[in-house]
Amino acid sequence: MKQIALVVLLFVGFTASAQKKWTLQECVDHALQNNITILQGQNTILSNEQDIKASKGQFLPSVGANLGHTISLGNRELFPGQFVDRTDNSTNASINVSQTVFNGFRLTNLYKQSQLNLETSQLELNRIKDDISLNVVNAYLNVLFNIENLEIAQAQLEFTQKQLDQVKQLVDAGVQPSANIYDAQATLSNDVQNVTVAENNYQLALLTLSQLLQLPFEGFDVEVINLDDPSAELMYDNATPIVSYALQNRNEIKVAQKNIENSKLNTEISKSGFLPSVSFGYGFGSNVFYTNLYDTEDSFFNQLNNQKGHRFTLNVNVPIFSQFQNKTNVAKAEIQEKNALLNLEQTKLNLESNVQRAFTDAKAAFRAYEAAKVSLEAQTIAFQNSQERYNIGAMNAFDLEQTRLRLVNAESSLINAKYDFIFKTKVLDFYLGKPITE
Repeated sequence: MKQIALVVLLFVGFTASAQKKWTLQECVDHALQNNITILQGQNTILSNEQDIKASKGQFLPSVGANLGHTISLGNRELFPGQFVDRTDNSTNASINVSQTVFNGFRLTNLYKQSQLNLETSQLELNRIKDDISLNVVNAYLNVLFNIENLEIAQAQLEFTQKQLDQVKQLVDAGVQPSANIYDAQATLSNDVQNVTVAENNYQLALLTLSQLLQLPFEGFDVEVINLDDPSAELMYDNATPIVSYALQNRNEIKVAQKNIENSKLNTEISKSGFLPSVSFGYGFGSNVFYTNLYDTEDSFFNQLNNQKGHRFTLNVNVPIFSQFQNKTNVAKAEIQEKNALLNLEQTKLNLESNVQRAFTDAKAAFRAYEAAKVSLEAQTIAFQNSQERYNIGAMNAFDLEQTRLRLVNAESSLINAKYDFIFKTKVLDFYLGKPITE
């Protein structure tokens, strides 16, 4: 019974998992938690945190201990022509401390740079998260778009099947020629093909989204969102406030600004090569020496105690000529600083251009949507009139099919314009820092 119960529970759990429908927010959250690029960015931040610890440690003294023992064996010439087999033992032990006192503020600037690198990596990670979120929203909307296209294709197939049944009835009644049956069957076959293409596009859209989320495609499905028809209220009146907000708040701008700070620190670090460096050292140690030639040597520990001593060192290194290395390092750092300033200007221009393009695209998408609505209304009326004329024998099957195709194209154009406009407005929301999953 326990085994049966376990199998049932596993089956229920598998079924529930297979039937799960992912919401847009769940898709975005999953991508932000599991995307490989994001995980790599998080590891970069962890590495930067270790760099900060290492740069802090540079301000502390280095401490080391040394313990050594040397044995010398073999003949030694004590006096000219007089050799003796001699064994010498020498032991030394010491503790050394070294501290950098001044090195042209190099350590201070390296510490600031490590903190700046961490801030830059965090901003870059936020930029990556924004881009991935936008890609997920786009892929999710593409799935919804293909769902609506599939529904239209299926509705047209059902209509064509009914139309075929109606034609058969009219042929049996002698109202229409039997050739109309073949025309209706050809239309039905074409609609079956359209449904197949729409199903394939829907599956491909699901596959793209599942791959973006790094989820298995088998059993993957999304929750359908009932999107209201877009209105002019979704459209922004002016791109200027969007550009202003983006230039002040977008992560790519902040990253470019941090790169300027980083380049300035590199220049200061390079200039430290012209300044003198001062270091202080301290050592405490002792040594022991004994040989097999004498029996009067003091004991090991007595020698170790009697010969202990302290050592203090102060080193001052003044650079005089470095074969132009310091000069070229500073010159190159200043060039990089200018490039960082130019990169900021280029980033601002690119961002402003992207916002202006997105705003223009959104305006065009809204006009296309409005035109598609008018076209659909006109094609719907035209098809209804054509259907009435066909039923009374005033229009042949070919002309009716052409009218129906125009109606289908108008419906597809409206759906395409609808989702295109929704995504374009989401892009503008993206640049304004608004939630794009709502």
